[in-house]
Amino acid sequence: MERHYGMDWLRIGAFGLLIFYHIGMVFVPWPFQVKTAHPLIWTEIPMFLTSPWRLTLLFVVSGYASRALIAKSPGIAAFFRRRSGRLLLPLLFGMAVIVPPQTWIEVTTQHGYAHGFAHFWLHDYFRFGTMYGIVMPTWNHLWFVAYLWAYTALLSLAALLPGANRTQALFDRAFSGWRALVIPALYFILLEAVLFHRIEDTHDLFGDGVAHLRYIPAFLFGFGLAGSPPVMVALARHWKTAAALAIACYATIATLLIVYPDFSFPSSSVTTIYRLVRHGETWTAIAALIGVAESFWNNDHRWRATLAEATFPFYIIHQTVIVLVGGALLAVHVSPLAEFAILVVTTIAGCWAFYLAGREIAWLRPLIGLRVARRPASAKRSGHDDIKRLDPAGPRWSWNARAREDCA
Repeated sequence: MERHYGMDWLRIGAFGLLIFYHIGMVFVPWPFQVKTAHPLIWTEIPMFLTSPWRLTLLFVVSGYASRALIAKSPGIAAFFRRRSGRLLLPLLFGMAVIVPPQTWIEVTTQHGYAHGFAHFWLHDYFRFGTMYGIVMPTWNHLWFVAYLWAYTALLSLAALLPGANRTQALFDRAFSGWRALVIPALYFILLEAVLFHRIEDTHDLFGDGVAHLRYIPAFLFGFGLAGSPPVMVALARHWKTAAALAIACYATIATLLIVYPDFSFPSSSVTTIYRLVRHGETWTAIAALIGVAESFWNNDHRWRATLAEATFPFYIIHQTVIVLVGGALLAVHVSPLAEFAILVVTTIAGCWAFYLAGREIAWLRPLIGLRVARRPASAKRSGHDDIKRLDPAGPRWSWNARAREDCA
């Protein structure tokens, strides 16, 4: 399977937007682990530029990547075993070490918890129950990893069913031409604007049925897309139409929120319009972005491999940095603009520091989503014992070379 650099760039960009979205969560009047002292209602408007489609896109891209990983694996069992290691180890490490500071900031700043972090982590966090209505231990933003592993398990089981290898032809026929844009868009509108009206996911793996009805088809679409040149060509052909529809949907949402701030819609008809355009934006934006990735972004660059490798560690640590810095800023009373700038700079710096340090520590690499480092080809076995050492005169792995091995 030939590598699609455009989908790599799309994955990098999607996770990058997620970081800015979570910084925005500090300022909007929606629930989050840390909130600015003075939430700004108008910030809901720019948040809806990505809110309707950002998570669905991540599952589409993850399904695409899963197809590429299966193509490089000796079998489904090997694929599932490797994928489980790459997902479950970071998930467990994140729940035990990365996420607890977020929960501590939340209970401290929003519920009056009086103890320090060490006391919280040692005595309260691992209660396997609730405190202030918050389940602990929890996965917070790492719910995506848990869902992705569950969908990977379902995919692996489905791949073992008789006739599974014939589904690609069905996918190609179902979504070729204009149907690649229209059918998924109608599905999301029917699912969430007509049948179900719950907007927010619960992040409860066993109690989040509407979310699974959204994300599993997206994941499977990405998987099918990875083996379907006709559907990819169709999305590239119709990306301008998709982009125009997505922009129109977003413009309608923005207009509604300007006229009726904070969703203060006066009637059910206005609410229905909001639901239709919100969920209409979901697939039209995704289809446009995939079409752009196919048409313009399918080119390599010396930074692509490094950024692709850094994406998962960035995802693991970014929200903890945001919440810790946001909690610290509550005591200094800076303006919202200064607060936003500080959060952007410190989050990006913290993510890079986490990735650059973590990739150099062998035991930490699998815990932050990186492959176990391979020994350079110049490693030689001593003639007197079984200890392997690096040849001082031999070649060294550059960090970009190592990233190229890890960015799938």
